[in-house]
Amino acid sequence: MSVSRQFLEFAVQSGALSFGEFTTKSGRKTPYFFDAGRFDHGLSLGQLARFYAQTLLQARDEGRVAFDMLFGPAYKGITLASATAVALAQRGLDVPFSFNRKEAKDHGEGGALVGAPLEGRVMIVDDVMTDGAAKRDALELIRRHGAQPAGVVIMLDRMERTGSPDALSKQSAVQSFEHSTGVPVIAIANLDDLLAFLRSGSPLVAGARAHLPSIEAYRSRYGA
Repeated sequence: MSVSRQFLEFAVQSGALSFGEFTTKSGRKTPYFFDAGRFDHGLSLGQLARFYAQTLLQARDEGRVAFDMLFGPAYKGITLASATAVALAQRGLDVPFSFNRKEAKDHGEGGALVGAPLEGRVMIVDDVMTDGAAKRDALELIRRHGAQPAGVVIMLDRMERTGSPDALSKQSAVQSFEHSTGVPVIAIANLDDLLAFLRSGSPLVAGARAHLPSIEAYRSRYGA
């Protein structure tokens, strides 16, 4: 079973992935909702980190990315990068990691960074990508320290265009970010993986299968 399929099963079991009628922060109506905040126990965070690690190692082995360390943008990325570093070490790849403060500390060790110095090829670890602004800030920070952004890894790529129904962007947030920065984005799973999961006959999504037509229609309307 693929990593993406395993992750989606895990997300359903954890309550992070749900189906119905929801309204996103932008006001868009969506037939499914992904809440990364539901990975809120030690066991679920550890499993999530293993999915990040598997995804990164697979992407590295396939030649899609090469990285020397991890960076977690405040705030969600802090926990994710830290946990992923542990999961990578357990799989034989011990890499340094660091994260930033929202506000620079002016006492003690000071500065805006915590952890290892930003050096070499830096992989950004975060939850999702909406407009990409926080990731662009991370790119600037990494470059200011003389390091090279290697890529961004996220949990789920919704693969949808942004904007209002009558003024949709031509690209998804991920596509726009990659096009404008030249930095690759890797997702543990995406919307196509989710649709395949719903069509698979898995008993985990038996009750959600009724929402498949609305998700397919959503993909047709907003998909990039």
